[in-house]
Amino acid sequence: MTTGDYGRDVAFGLFPSPEADPRSLETLWAQVAAADRGGLDLVGIQDHPYQRRHLDTWMLMATVLAHTERVRVFPDVANLPLRPPAVMATSAASLDVLSGGRFELGLGAGGFWEAIGAMGGPRRTPREAAGALVEAVEIIRLMWSGERSVRFSGEHYTLSGVKPGPLPVHDMGIWLGVAGPRLLRALGRAADGWVPSTGFIGPDELAGKHALIDEGAAEAGRDPASIRRVYNVWGTITGGASSGFLDGPADQWVDQLTELVLEYGMDTFVFGPSDGSVEQVERFAAEVAPAVRSMVADERA
Repeated sequence: MTTGDYGRDVAFGLFPSPEADPRSLETLWAQVAAADRGGLDLVGIQDHPYQRRHLDTWMLMATVLAHTERVRVFPDVANLPLRPPAVMATSAASLDVLSGGRFELGLGAGGFWEAIGAMGGPRRTPREAAGALVEAVEIIRLMWSGERSVRFSGEHYTLSGVKPGPLPVHDMGIWLGVAGPRLLRALGRAADGWVPSTGFIGPDELAGKHALIDEGAAEAGRDPASIRRVYNVWGTITGGASSGFLDGPADQWVDQLTELVLEYGMDTFVFGPSDGSVEQVERFAAEVAPAVRSMVADERA
């Protein structure tokens, strides 16, 4: 089952591993430099504060922005249960100001509840996690509203006359990493992007998810094409024959990513190289991304 093309500009990014050991960190900086130099659009960084081998995502994102010139950065996706939404809104806006408008906000409802609880965070049921995420989107919007003061009273979060600020310097997106029907509809009503991963939602599942997002958008009088569709993709660009989906030569990657745009409705691809090498990032930027842009443009024309 396919869904068709939403007609959005195609974008490409990097999903580096935020490992804290010196050798991995050296690779991360080389990958980020290759992404920035090679013309990729985004760097998305996972956020698992309970993972002892990972650097803090927000410290790392700030440093990535300081080390780069053009690439945009986003948490892929931020761990809401351990990061209060009003503070997260302030942090995101601050990074946007400091980088000259190169930050976007990816947000997730949370998972790994035992690990979250071990750090002092809430252990939420699926219903509670969904409700908290919906509230968080509203709170973040209020914190970016420019109003003199804002209030909010919800089941999970409250604002009691807080004075918002600073404000983002560009129209920052809120992208949600969600999969369930309730949150997909809520995304369509109130968020700016969807961030699934191939390891959890395969291509054949995308159409049903898009339909729920589009249903929510229609309820809110929004154009479904205004919502970015970001796909975290893992695989290997090889020099030989295909070994399966996104595991083969560059031409195969170009064909499959183009199909994901034109037939499956995705528009942004954040690449995690399976072997973690810098060479894979360079090949993705030089051989895959421009060819997909060209092929999509030709097909649309």
